[in-house]
Amino acid sequence: MTEPSRVLVLNSGSSSVKYQLLEMADGSRLAAGIVERIGERGGRHTHRPIAQGGEVRTVERQVPDHAAALRSVSEQLAGDGLGLDSPALAAVGHRVVHGGTRFTEPTLVTDDVIEEIEDLVPLAPLHNPANLSGIRVIRELRPDLPQVAVFDTAFHATVPEAAARYAIDRDTADRLSVRRYGFHGTSHQYVSRRTAELLGRPLESVNIIVLHLGNGASASAVAGGVCVDTSMGLTPLEGLVMGTRSGDIDPAAIFHLHRVGGLAVDEIDDLLNRHSGLLGLCGDNDMREIGRRMAEGDAHAREAFDIYTYRLRKYVGAYCAVLGRVDAVAFTAGVGENSPAVREAALRGLEGFGIEVDPVLNAVRGSAARVVSPAEARTAVAVVPTDEELEIARQSYSLVQSQG
Repeated sequence: MTEPSRVLVLNSGSSSVKYQLLEMADGSRLAAGIVERIGERGGRHTHRPIAQGGEVRTVERQVPDHAAALRSVSEQLAGDGLGLDSPALAAVGHRVVHGGTRFTEPTLVTDDVIEEIEDLVPLAPLHNPANLSGIRVIRELRPDLPQVAVFDTAFHATVPEAAARYAIDRDTADRLSVRRYGFHGTSHQYVSRRTAELLGRPLESVNIIVLHLGNGASASAVAGGVCVDTSMGLTPLEGLVMGTRSGDIDPAAIFHLHRVGGLAVDEIDDLLNRHSGLLGLCGDNDMREIGRRMAEGDAHAREAFDIYTYRLRKYVGAYCAVLGRVDAVAFTAGVGENSPAVREAALRGLEGFGIEVDPVLNAVRGSAARVVSPAEARTAVAVVPTDEELEIARQSYSLVQSQG
């Protein structure tokens, strides 16, 4: 009998489920899709049967909960002969946002693991419950199938205490688990490895600054494949300017907003997470739209862009100090992969560190990993498309295989 070699990767959000089915023999995608507006009006399921080369199918119907969403996923996959009951399916890999200090590597899902992920809900109240919904529904649909939790925070578990611990009362921090955890870990791990491959060097021999720039954005300093610092902290709010998140801000600004501005704690939370960043600065969180407005002379769009890229440049400089020697700066995710203007502006003035972009190479668009720095530059600047789903699938499959 053929060994099961497929992994279904699930990313269960609060109102959506994204998924991909991958064949691990060659890393190819067999199907992908998203179920949107779960628990809302006008639910929609978009399914793409990649392996069969079929047309995208869109189903418009109410999706009351995650159970209904995953049953819809199972139905669509079954329609392509790729259902959850397939003997070729080796595992389901789940993106789980927060693993705290307990989970530092891919983990087979058990009753105890589910309880521990539930215990971490206070650290990720919007994400971990949704991630758990996916795990529980798959258990109902296919209880015999191994499930693996892959944690966003795991890759950053190697960050040393000097970078991970905040300078607040030790007992209070430990009691409430207040420390730097970092996020986007699967992306940072995948991109650092792919960057080393692009340079033709062993991962263990290179120091890389990874810039994951999407609507959420984070930076990491990776020394020989090991993360030694990262910009996001206890939550994904800290660090870089993002689409709707403020990034770094004086904590006393929160007290000021409450005491002087009269904003409640929940209002401040909403302000900093959903109405700040690029959106708060200029009314748009899409870098393409900001670029269009800048070309028309819009001052607020220009200022937002300048603040965004200035914060990036500060972090690159800081991580040069952390790493001592930087072999590559890698841009990834939607903005990082597609905005030559952001790449150029973020690294402008860093020639003294051996970091610069070639304007011709930087302007070239494409989907392949590539170097956009001059051939003679001491530090390579690379554009490396991320693939978090493939990373989750690989980690899940490797763990299941190792269990025999």
